[in-house]
Amino acid sequence: EVQLVESGGGSVQPGGSLRLSCAASGFRFSEYTMGWVRQAPGKEFEWISTIYTTGDQTFYSDSAKGRFTISRDNTENKLYLQLNNLKTEDTAMYYCVKTPVPYSSPNPPRERGQGTLVTVSS
Repeated sequence: EVQLVESGGGSVQPGGSLRLSCAASGFRFSEYTMGWVRQAPGKEFEWISTIYTTGDQTFYSDSAKGRFTISRDNTENKLYLQLNNLKTEDTAMYYCVKTPVPYSSPNPPRERGQGTLVTVSS
């Protein structure tokens, strides 16, 4: 059974930083593309970032580019998302996703964690 457990969310002021983590189990983590999506209140699930199996290729949405950094540790079966220069519009529930699709959707990703909440407010 695929299990994805996110952590690291919290409340920060605009311009602040957070590091999200995702602990994966129940599948061969190193063999799968992973990513992050988020859902702001009342909005669709927004794709944020994808990382290929070895971590050598990463992709970002326009909203994440230049501010967020995705990484992975295949020895620890962990996925990370470094969030820098956070803005109020980054407030959302952030989900770790197995094999994400690079577009927004009203439907939740099938294989995702329970989410970690990021709130950006002054």
